[in-house]
Amino acid sequence: MVSASAQPRQCSIARALEIVGGRGALLAVREVFLGNRRFDEIVRRTGVPRDTLAARLRVLVEAGVLDRVQYSNHPTRFEYHLTPAGLDLYPVILALMSWGDTYLAGEAGPPLVLQHRCGEPLGAEVVCQGCGEQVTAAGTRPAGSGASRRVAAQTVRVQ
Repeated sequence: MVSASAQPRQCSIARALEIVGGRGALLAVREVFLGNRRFDEIVRRTGVPRDTLAARLRVLVEAGVLDRVQYSNHPTRFEYHLTPAGLDLYPVILALMSWGDTYLAGEAGPPLVLQHRCGEPLGAEVVCQGCGEQVTAAGTRPAGSGASRRVAAQTVRVQ
């Protein structure tokens, strides 16, 4: 009989979700990407309760995803800016948006369509950095464990 490991799998997804997986965290990041950087704007646009949003923003700042920047002295007010780590979440936001548009938008269609600077609608696609092929679950496998045996490099290409 094979026994299951008592230890959970070491996983970068689980680590990332500890930071961005809380209710409203990615919605807050989405709003900062869209230019809504002030707390009241983020509350209004996400519908996340103020106390919950404050806790999520604190985690995002502590994790280095957002910077909290003072913009007023009287009264003291802050806004949020993306750090390099926060900017790297853009492909995640695009992929979630694309999934929601595909499976949840309904007959009305997507609530927001993004446009690339070339004028075309924006889409997200995960491709292999080595060969440029679109990545699918069937075409991917673990390469091993540890830093010296990482899974083949993949990137999200924005179309």
